[in-house]
Amino acid sequence: MLLRRLQNIYRLGVKEIFSLRRDVVMVVLIIFTFTYAVYTPAKHALTELRNAAVAVVDEDHSQLSQRIRDALLEPYFKPPVLLAIDGIDAAMDSGRYTFVIDIPPDFEADLLAGRQPAVQVNIDATAMTQAGHGATYIRRIIAQEVEDSMRGGEAMTQRPVAQVVRVKFNPNVQSKWFLGVMQLVNMITLLAIMLSGAALIREREHGTIEHLLVMPLTPAEIMIAKVWANGLVIVIAATLSLKLVIQGLLDVPIAGSIPLFVAGMVIYLFSVTALGIFLATLVRSMPQFGLLAFPVFMVMNLLSGSTTPLDSMPEALQYAMQLSPSTHFVSFAQAILYRGAGFEVVWRDFAVIFLSGVVFFSAALLRFRKTISAVR
Repeated sequence: MLLRRLQNIYRLGVKEIFSLRRDVVMVVLIIFTFTYAVYTPAKHALTELRNAAVAVVDEDHSQLSQRIRDALLEPYFKPPVLLAIDGIDAAMDSGRYTFVIDIPPDFEADLLAGRQPAVQVNIDATAMTQAGHGATYIRRIIAQEVEDSMRGGEAMTQRPVAQVVRVKFNPNVQSKWFLGVMQLVNMITLLAIMLSGAALIREREHGTIEHLLVMPLTPAEIMIAKVWANGLVIVIAATLSLKLVIQGLLDVPIAGSIPLFVAGMVIYLFSVTALGIFLATLVRSMPQFGLLAFPVFMVMNLLSGSTTPLDSMPEALQYAMQLSPSTHFVSFAQAILYRGAGFEVVWRDFAVIFLSGVVFFSAALLRFRKTISAVR
């Protein structure tokens, strides 16, 4: 009896893979998602400061003001442009510069006299990422040049305290290291929901659900077949993307065990494909499924910690998102791929994802049985 059930699940899964192969739109979506959609944001959507447009209003024309201008170096800033005092508003309004630094008259003389002159830094905060990082860089540059000027250009080693900063897991703070892996994680979630849900709706739209009903199959066998077949496709595509796109094209080093990450991804796919089937049982057509599934994906994506750290969210929302498998997927993906964590570190995330998968699968199975009863 058990052997026959396993044979049914295997054959239905193979049928599912062949059906997917004939669905050109889905095949193109899978290829696009795990190649271009992973590579392009990681390569070009940089979050660090690069080539920021900056202008300087130099009302002092001193050696110190010249040093501040010369310290605005590439690749962080474009070569600074000298601007007249009456051109600040027009330059900011037109969006030509992200930063406009106004060095007041007698700036160096006031410093030497023991006064505390102020340098005005105007920031276009519509360029949000560059605005935040750039403001910090400019403050450090001005403070550095002022201090060196007051000390007569003495070296940093002659100061009473030396500050040493070590950056772990991403020494050069390259955003593509973070964005590449997180984009892959998000695409796995998106495809898991879309493929499994579309598989059920495809059966309904093509009329093959009636064929399944006259066969000696149980709803659980049909569901398990869809879960393993679609999950297998995503596992293969995501693993190839990790090796060829992230490690190959983006040159992102992987610190931990890829097999351990794949094992966790298999558990995660069990959970999320069941969620996709559950959502598909709530609608009657593919457009309706898209309207329902996409908001669910967006919430799981934006609040999982892949885009915004959980610590910056309201405390109640942090607790609520612990119920989402995507939160734990992001957690163990970062731990394994960035920090080289082993199973003893990530097993709790694996367990929570598996339990959530049991809940989603049970709910989907209940709804699926009702759907089959309605068709009969």
